[in-house]
Amino acid sequence: MSKPLRNVPAVTARSGVATNLARASSKVTGFLETGLRGAANTERAYKSDLNSYAEFCTLHGFTAVPAEVTTLTEYVAYLASEKPAPDAGGGRERKKGQQPLTGPHALATIRRHLAAIRKAHQLSGHPMPATVDALNIVMEGIARTLGKRQDQALAFTVEELKQAIRRIDLETTAGLRDRALLLVGFAGAFRRSELVDINIEQLEFTERALLVHLAKSKTNQYGAVEDKAIFYAPNADFCPVRCLRAWLNLLGRTTGPLFVKIPRATPGQMAAPSDKRLSDISINKLVQKRLGPDYSAHSLRVSFVTVAVLNGQSHKAIKNQTKQKTDAMIERYTQLNNVISYNAAQSLGL
Repeated sequence: MSKPLRNVPAVTARSGVATNLARASSKVTGFLETGLRGAANTERAYKSDLNSYAEFCTLHGFTAVPAEVTTLTEYVAYLASEKPAPDAGGGRERKKGQQPLTGPHALATIRRHLAAIRKAHQLSGHPMPATVDALNIVMEGIARTLGKRQDQALAFTVEELKQAIRRIDLETTAGLRDRALLLVGFAGAFRRSELVDINIEQLEFTERALLVHLAKSKTNQYGAVEDKAIFYAPNADFCPVRCLRAWLNLLGRTTGPLFVKIPRATPGQMAAPSDKRLSDISINKLVQKRLGPDYSAHSLRVSFVTVAVLNGQSHKAIKNQTKQKTDAMIERYTQLNNVISYNAAQSLGL
């Protein structure tokens, strides 16, 4: 975390709830910390959200924790509103690459901010305000104003993916890595956080398919091993299993992170892969470099669902791979909104 949260308690189970159990055994405290911990990406987002909330409260003289209902309503209204652009020469110094936010936050982002504030109250031993009718009404007004449709990563077609693969220079280390990552990421409907975390020892090659054993994911926080099956494709150039084997042969090891950073190489020579994992940001940039700036790492997962639905796969078969829990999530991921391409009106028999 770049700076302290001022009047917001740090997001750690050692504060608040854990303090109340100071006399409990170390086992109890350990389970408490694990129970309050979320996915790594969620924790990072919560810390950033709480920094924003703390700055808002400091600026307006509000108490962040425990919060009044009026504090929360003012904060969500601020997040949902247009903000004046800062003076070119004034204002606080921003980090490199950080852009001032002048538009309203997305509805999903505002809800995440509230979840972070709720977590901060939980960890500090304070309940959220009991009377939240006003907050609920304000949030309903924000939903009506901003719209409830959440921005979604664009889906690509299989042919677009193949074209991107054809453009990759396979005489380079990065080319072999990127081809394997794109094909495995799409065929396995992986989240980028899952791609980052895969270790080579989690891979099991069988005659029918490659099995990837995932110990934990966004929707599986309890450590039960989940398997994803990656199947062979007829064309070796686009086969995720064979392309992954080519990458493993170049890696030359049987343990450690699967998708890693690649240092600069001497011109004319293949670069030696490092042992440092790609970050989720790096994977996002990789997808945009190979598929185009309109796409993101999440496009790998969204495209899998969309293509599977178009190919007539059942929701059950899709969820076996995506590990999504509900059919509603399948509907949300499926990008069939083109009124000309996907419309029952073209099959009326007229």
